[in-house]
Amino acid sequence: MNDSQYHQLADQQMTAIEEAIDESGADIDYESQGGILTLEFEDSSKIIINKQAPIHQLWLATKFGGYHYNYVEGQWIDDRSGDEFTSFLSDAIKQQSGEEVTF
Repeated sequence: MNDSQYHQLADQQMTAIEEAIDESGADIDYESQGGILTLEFEDSSKIIINKQAPIHQLWLATKFGGYHYNYVEGQWIDDRSGDEFTSFLSDAIKQQSGEEVTF
């Protein structure tokens, strides 16, 4: 994958997250700035998703830990566990905030 493809795929994923939150009606505030998407919950805890362009990864930080995702065969896959990004993010949002967001 080249840099242009990476940025296109990562930006599409970030936009899909924002749209899913809006459509869900969940009480989640989000802010996107400079390749970083911050989700903030009612209890002031956060989930942070950021682009790591030099290594073509998406990083996800929750209050439970940090995760690194590579784009593999059409999906963002965690480089340690093999978990798929949106499925894990949905579970992390539920655990951290009690809100349900489906991607």
